[in-house]
Amino acid sequence: MIQVASIGYPRIGPKRELKKALEQFWKGDIQEQDLHNVAKNLRKQNWQTQKDCGVDLISCNDFSFYDQVLDAICLLGAVPKRYKWDGNEVNLKTYFAMARGSQTSELDVPALEMTKWFDTNYHYLVPELSKDQSFKISSNKPFAEYEEAKQAGFNTKPVILGPLSFLLLGKGIDGLNTIDLLDKIIPVYKEVVKKFADLGAEWIQIDEPILVKDLDSNVVSKIKNTLNELKQAAGSSKILLTTYFEDLNEDVKEEVFASDVDVIHLDLVRGTKNKGYVKNSKKQLSLGLVDGRNVWKTNLQEKIDFVKDNVSGDVIIASSCPLLHSPYDLELEQKVPDEIKRWLSFAKQKLQELSVIKGCVNEGSHKEELESNTADVQDRKTSKLIHDDAVKNRIKTINQSIVNRKSSYPERAVVQKEIFALPKYPTTTIGSFPQTTDVRQARAKFKRGELDGQSYDKFLEEKTIDTIKKQEEIGIDVIVHGEFERNDMVEYFGEQLKGFTFTSSGFVQSYGSRCVKPPIIFGNVSRPKPMTVRWSKFAQEQTKQIVKGMLTGPITILQWSFVRDDQPRKFTAQEIGFAIRDEVEDLEKNGIRMIQIDEPALREGLPLKKKDWKEYLTWSVDCFKISAAVVKDETQIHTHMCYAEFEDIIDSIAALDADVISIETSRSRMELLTTFEKFKYPNEVGPGVYDIHSPRVPSKDEMKELIQKASKLIDPSRVWVNPDCGLKTRGWPETIDALTKMVDAAKELRAE
Repeated sequence: MIQVASIGYPRIGPKRELKKALEQFWKGDIQEQDLHNVAKNLRKQNWQTQKDCGVDLISCNDFSFYDQVLDAICLLGAVPKRYKWDGNEVNLKTYFAMARGSQTSELDVPALEMTKWFDTNYHYLVPELSKDQSFKISSNKPFAEYEEAKQAGFNTKPVILGPLSFLLLGKGIDGLNTIDLLDKIIPVYKEVVKKFADLGAEWIQIDEPILVKDLDSNVVSKIKNTLNELKQAAGSSKILLTTYFEDLNEDVKEEVFASDVDVIHLDLVRGTKNKGYVKNSKKQLSLGLVDGRNVWKTNLQEKIDFVKDNVSGDVIIASSCPLLHSPYDLELEQKVPDEIKRWLSFAKQKLQELSVIKGCVNEGSHKEELESNTADVQDRKTSKLIHDDAVKNRIKTINQSIVNRKSSYPERAVVQKEIFALPKYPTTTIGSFPQTTDVRQARAKFKRGELDGQSYDKFLEEKTIDTIKKQEEIGIDVIVHGEFERNDMVEYFGEQLKGFTFTSSGFVQSYGSRCVKPPIIFGNVSRPKPMTVRWSKFAQEQTKQIVKGMLTGPITILQWSFVRDDQPRKFTAQEIGFAIRDEVEDLEKNGIRMIQIDEPALREGLPLKKKDWKEYLTWSVDCFKISAAVVKDETQIHTHMCYAEFEDIIDSIAALDADVISIETSRSRMELLTTFEKFKYPNEVGPGVYDIHSPRVPSKDEMKELIQKASKLIDPSRVWVNPDCGLKTRGWPETIDALTKMVDAAKELRAE
């Protein structure tokens, strides 16, 4: 007998209702109760959708105002001391101070460090844990949401992040190995589980995605006992242990399967080795059959055959991972061409697919839906939209002359220093400037046909000129045009590349209220015409200072898109690399002497198992070099990376051979730069000196201190000064204030 489980559902709202409410709340336009009302309506809507789609085990506590790891920090009372928490129930003021920082007379603190959630484009807030750390239940949210569901008529399965994942995804202060806190945290987790059991929860879901990573023997030895302790606290309630994003290693699998938990969830989409664990399992399993991270329809017949061939008893089926990473509902979609739309499946449709599998196996029903699915899957395989022989043949030409620059960095640096004659600690920004309401409204009017192309162009020109003047007045050395013509750093390029399509409603959460609408790569990729030359050239004509051309790199476009799953990702990345190469060549021909190719997702794309790193890093680095190596020595190539740990891949970052790399380091107070102590990075570095994801503006002295810290780890003659990321989401007053302080800090250090 099959049951369908939802192991997590999107929470931002089908029409981004939570995003809008959060941003209104932060501005003071609505009250806290208004925000809670929006959240309550969204939760009820999510539960009803899951029920309507035939889900047997509906999730609760998968909702969050910002991030599920931050919610766990609050639940466990792991609030760092600097937030002046009073020790009672964690309120929204403290919650959002950790998420976004605070700059009031009462509390002037930066936000928690933020980094990528495994190999996704979702960002989580990193727990800060100390040797004297204490834990206690400090949030009623999970229990209140369970009771809220019950009162609304839904029998739900509460979801919590497990203790192993919480600790191992956290950051130890003063040399702490976070797993050493396990004995302290387990009693609190047992309290949480028991409280759910006492409230009547039949099922309790404990997410332990960390179990798919390479774990040392010390951690592995603690898995079975940890899970047994949680099961003991649950009493008659059933524990569903969820793992996802990869295979369980054999040693971890043995510990997990020997534990007392009732059901184990395995990702059978990315975890291909996991499939071998199914047939002879003595444990009841939850099978992650439907891809929770991509948008393609599931081959339902294939999944039905797998279940029939491998399962003899009761089984749960679910998406491979929580549906947080999928858009809400294909029924809302109005932009994707019909021929491609029939190949797609969003979060709601994925639940419906699971219901069809259940019906077919349990009762032999849903034959019409199965036939329709089979036709759509076959149509995608044979469609002429997908294939372009010219692109495939170009990939075959890759050799060392295409991948490598003409001269080495030391040779190029001599040429570039003479041409650019920049001061010590040259200042720049990462690319985008505030996309204020008037910019967004003008773009929307243009897309709706309410503003003609000539008027829209004039508006963008005025914005660009104004931004250039502001940068000149502030005293920034290398300026940018502001990117007002761009909606998103990936979507903007995808819209101009062949092989991409776009959605009207395909939003997914990146962090907090930040949502992205990833392009869908359905076929071979190429660049029909120049994409950025017009605006880069226009900007350079407005000033005597150097204007950087701004591009998004091939790995980031790959990572931040929904990628075709019918060929290796490597080939798709190479195709994008050639498309960006053509753009780089055109920028150089049009007088752009510095070109930034952003690759914030290079580390994000790293496989979760170390055995797979070398292959990925080889082709991903080569894809960047394909895009950049076409330029002359006189042209300076920049790249940018953010919110990732770089220590493990610093040699690959050096292998990119960018003349300048700017990296996010402000939230970690330059801790990421300790990597440069051990590894003598050969080229120039721009460590971010302030956090643009927080509205807080640091002082000039704070920035100066960070630059000085960086200068102790990197030769000061190779240090640039910049924010940690683009300024798109900030307002103009804080942007001007922060950049002015940044430039003043650099000037003072030059004088010293």
